[in-house]
Amino acid sequence: MKDFKKYYIIPAEPEEIYLALKTDITIRLWTGDLVEIDPVIGGEFSMWDGAITGKFIDLVPNKTIVQQWYFGEEEADSIVTIKLHEHKKGTSVEINHVNIPDEAYDDIVDGWDDPYMSSLLDFYTEDGR
Repeated sequence: MKDFKKYYIIPAEPEEIYLALKTDITIRLWTGDLVEIDPVIGGEFSMWDGAITGKFIDLVPNKTIVQQWYFGEEEADSIVTIKLHEHKKGTSVEINHVNIPDEAYDDIVDGWDDPYMSSLLDFYTEDGR
């Protein structure tokens, strides 16, 4: 199991990013794909045609989203903590993903950069901000 941590700057307010990460219609807009999401603690989600599935563990409005991502039968839960920090250019999005199965690590790290965060960044830069 491996861990991953990285910061991304998105030119939008933390409140906007928070909603974009937990509102199905907005997720559909920035992913360009169907999504199933129940954005409550214990609620499950599926994104990118089931490539990412899991459930919400904690939600702190405009600040933090904690999710468990499913990887099948693993010893430890794979936990994603997304923290939103105000930044002079919008929001610093802190991704901390722990307990990534070794065989999935490279794909997960690549996926965080593209398409996950690159799609979100494109969504907030295409409208002329």
